[in-house]
Parts: sequence; structure tokens; C-alpha cells
Amino acid sequence: MASTAKAARLYVANLAWTVGHRQLKEYFAHFGPVQSARVVFDRSTGLSKGYGFVEFVSSESAADVTNKQSHTLEGLNLTIQPQN
Repeated sequence: MASTAKAARLYVANLAWTVGHRQLKEYFAHFGPVQSARVVFDRSTGLSKGYGFVEFVSSESAADVTNKQSHTLEGLNLTIQPQN
């Protein structure tokens, strides 16, 4: 049985309202393969709630993200917290 790396999920807050799933995934793909990236939207208004989740294929990629001092996307400094 082959050994597989454990996926790691990150909570990402302080997203600009203009950031969508694709842009979130593209930003974090610089750190490693992204399994999924999802921005949370308000069901009634369709507007971003300003946070989302990124799941990496490996925990090493997620560690690279959390080890970086700061992340800026669309001019806002992101808040990132591990979820696993």
C-alpha cells in the first residue's frame, strides 16, 4: 500500500468582495497543488462573505502558506488559519 500525504485545509479571511473561487485557487496554487478553493457567498445577496477555504493535496503545501509572514490579494492582507 502506497503512502499518501494527508490533505490540509486552510481558513482564509479578509477576502476582497471581488475575489472568486478561481482567483483564490490561482493565488494559492503557487504554494502547491490545490485540491479545492471555495469562497463563501451570501445566499440572499450573492455577495462574498469575505472568507473561504483552500484545501491542499499535501500538508507540506499548507505549511508553506502558514510559514509565510503575510499574504496580500486584491490589496488586502489575508488572515489564514489551519483547519486540521
